[in-house]
Amino acid sequence: MSVYKEGKSWKVQAYYEDWQGKKRRKQKRGFKTKGEAKVWERDFLQKQRRSVDINFENFVEIYFEDMEHRLRENTMITKRYIMELKVTPYFKEKMLSDISTADIRAWQNLLLKEGYADTYLKTIHCQLAALFNYAVRYYDLKDNPCKKAGCIGKSKSGEMEFWTQEEFEQFLSAVEDKLQARIGFLLLFWTGMRIGELLALTYNDIDMKKKTISITKSYQRLKGKDVITEPKTPKSKRVISMPDFLVEELKEYTSHLYGIGKKDRMFPFTKSYMEHCIIKGIQDSGVKRIRLHDLRHSHASMLIHMGVTPLEIADRLGHEKVETTLNTYSHLYPSTQSKLASLLDTQYEENRTEEDDEDYMEG
Repeated sequence: MSVYKEGKSWKVQAYYEDWQGKKRRKQKRGFKTKGEAKVWERDFLQKQRRSVDINFENFVEIYFEDMEHRLRENTMITKRYIMELKVTPYFKEKMLSDISTADIRAWQNLLLKEGYADTYLKTIHCQLAALFNYAVRYYDLKDNPCKKAGCIGKSKSGEMEFWTQEEFEQFLSAVEDKLQARIGFLLLFWTGMRIGELLALTYNDIDMKKKTISITKSYQRLKGKDVITEPKTPKSKRVISMPDFLVEELKEYTSHLYGIGKKDRMFPFTKSYMEHCIIKGIQDSGVKRIRLHDLRHSHASMLIHMGVTPLEIADRLGHEKVETTLNTYSHLYPSTQSKLASLLDTQYEENRTEEDDEDYMEG
């Protein structure tokens, strides 16, 4: 017997083999009922077997215990939130090995009825698909039922929103009274950095003489704590050049930061504060509504229409691959391609004219 009465409570004494094949014993006390003790024992032994003959909820914990050593903290928080809210409640007691394509389709249909945005549906589905891929790769699950069921949602939302310079300046006039937010918006619009990169900036990251900003870290507010992490990707570590007017704006701003240390954050607030400011500024200025992240898209759009190459834009934005830039902003390139074709036409006609003049002179 592995479950015992111990005074007014119950305890479990479970025997198992660890990953090296050694015999182990695990004791757990303090259960109010025999049933609670047996459920704990079942779940514990399922996890130790390292098999797909395990209920979904227990396998999710195995998955998270492994992945938390390989993924960023904020990524893990997002994965846990989505799984606990939209996935685990449906599959909770099902054995992982018994979940079929039909089960996945039924779950998808429930999500579709909720009317979620396409991008959110895609995110939810990808979390479940990633878990099954993990089971296939490391626990010999025969196949991933999500693949046969097909995906739901879309990777991208509808048409990308962004501001022109004129719209941005109209918005900026409505936040003149918020010194910190104002300079934050200026940096987001004129450098294309991510909001987390902005909020992680320290005085040490700014070189006024060279007119550059070094992006080396990112800021998040996680579980009520300020957390500084590595940037999104290796290529996110970069140096961004600043136009002269932005350097002057920064000099003016830092002159008001009395007593700031070189390693102190220059913008000591959170993303939610900036989101509140942009919503209020949009209401007061009357410009079209965009998200905070769309300031990054606005910068990219401006560079594209200035004729900056995709490779240069990718380097400035910190994209891992130039293909990311091309895919993200593909809808903005047709007009640029038309201009390029027009320039080629002009070059062709000018060259033909020169040849005709030479023929005339020779004749």
